[in-house]
Amino acid sequence: MSKRIDSARRAVLKKTVEPIDVTKVEGLGELLTQFQSSSIQARNLGRALTVWENALTDPKRPTIFLGLAGPLIAAGLRKVLRDLIDWGLVDVVVSTGAVLYQDIYQTIGGRHWMGSPNADDVQLRELYLDRIYDTYVDELKFEETDRAIGAVTERMPPRPASSREFLQFLGEQFDDSASIVATAARRGVPVFSPALIDSSIGIGLTLHYQKHRGKERFLLDSVRDNYELVQILSQSPRTGVVYIGGGTPKNWINDGIVMANYAFGREGEGHFYALQLTTDVPHWGGLSGSTLDEAQSWGKISKTATRSMAHLEASIGLPLLVGALWNRRKLWQPRSRLKFDWTGDEVKIRAQRPRAR
Repeated sequence: MSKRIDSARRAVLKKTVEPIDVTKVEGLGELLTQFQSSSIQARNLGRALTVWENALTDPKRPTIFLGLAGPLIAAGLRKVLRDLIDWGLVDVVVSTGAVLYQDIYQTIGGRHWMGSPNADDVQLRELYLDRIYDTYVDELKFEETDRAIGAVTERMPPRPASSREFLQFLGEQFDDSASIVATAARRGVPVFSPALIDSSIGIGLTLHYQKHRGKERFLLDSVRDNYELVQILSQSPRTGVVYIGGGTPKNWINDGIVMANYAFGREGEGHFYALQLTTDVPHWGGLSGSTLDEAQSWGKISKTATRSMAHLEASIGLPLLVGALWNRRKLWQPRSRLKFDWTGDEVKIRAQRPRAR
């Protein structure tokens, strides 16, 4: 072997894969730290922990955006998502309407039941039960939820509003400490759903539309969503993104930073911290599986961003990741919260002094 090749080999072979030793694990924080020296998706998940912790401890106080897509409530992740908001691990939430709808469904008494992916779906239809892979939901309770949302919307001022304003209003109507939308409203965390009508919340809004058709009524203004999001991005010295799944939330947050930079005069980079858990893959060309590296070509992710993309299912990956953050909370607690002062569609943002827990 030539000296040149030997030198090149030594330059590449710098760090070995270390066996995971579960006998030395005293918490999820230590487990995911060991993951960082393992391989395949365990290494990516371990890196995701580092990315999130770096964002939480960055002295520039990045605004962290959480993008949610997929059957997360059916998967049993409602409390995990609620805790992320309550603990201040994220500052802004962007979600599909379905995630938020199933949160409200549980608030009014609906439940997700353990079922089977091999069930007789025709029989389930006769029983008014809907199947989400191996989980059942109550179609009768869904209808009750639709009508409850329609009834609550009656109290919304009859004027145009963004999904953020509507979801804040919706969260304020429910006294449920376990709810994602109610916790976000209590904590002052903005929640956006740019494709809100593509969910059963849209059914509730359609019932409201039907009742007030041709009359003065509440209007969902999706373009105002863009304007409000870009203001938050424009006022953030640095941003981080946490994507659970992909879909519209991922695309919308990524497009927002591009809008903020070239259309609203924001001086800065793409998202500086980025992590994603997804089961999709990049070779189909779709957004959900597109890599965070690919997003750099669009200016959506900073050229110098710290990032990690783990290809694993959220019901496994997210509890491990959030559990590790909680286990290592001394690294990031207390973290200042952002105060969003809204006047119409204008917002002013300021950081609040953190309080010890």
